[in-house]
Amino acid sequence: MRAAIALSRAKMRADCGGPFGAIVVRRGKIVGRGWNQVTSTNDPTAHAEMLAIRAACQRLKTFQLNDCELYTSCEPCPMCLAAIYWARIKKVYYANTRRDAACIAFDDELIYREVSLPPARRKIPMQPLLRAEALAVFREWRAKSDKVQY
Repeated sequence: MRAAIALSRAKMRADCGGPFGAIVVRRGKIVGRGWNQVTSTNDPTAHAEMLAIRAACQRLKTFQLNDCELYTSCEPCPMCLAAIYWARIKKVYYANTRRDAACIAFDDELIYREVSLPPARRKIPMQPLLRAEALAVFREWRAKSDKVQY
């Protein structure tokens, strides 16, 4: 955890983005590092956890990190939390809470509320479109004999 916190401080001071750092650990060794790069790369998905997961996956040449743990300087936002589940990380340790982050203007409460609502009730309008055409691709995927399951 100290490595994640130190990374958050160093990269914040270097003006890379917000005060967030994360590391992925496998069998006691750091296999991925990430820090917030939202403002320095103009990428709203460049959160510390996302980048640490990407780095670990590239290094380990896998899209599943089920034998890894994540140490992050702050409780993951909804986007990062979803990525953690997709990567199948076995355990997450965090330092600051989402309430601590809200106190310094990193408030994800709206997103937490929105994801629990049906699409028709969300603030951003969402409308189904061309489902039949898209389902044809899903049927093709289901029949694909050489697909990589995840």
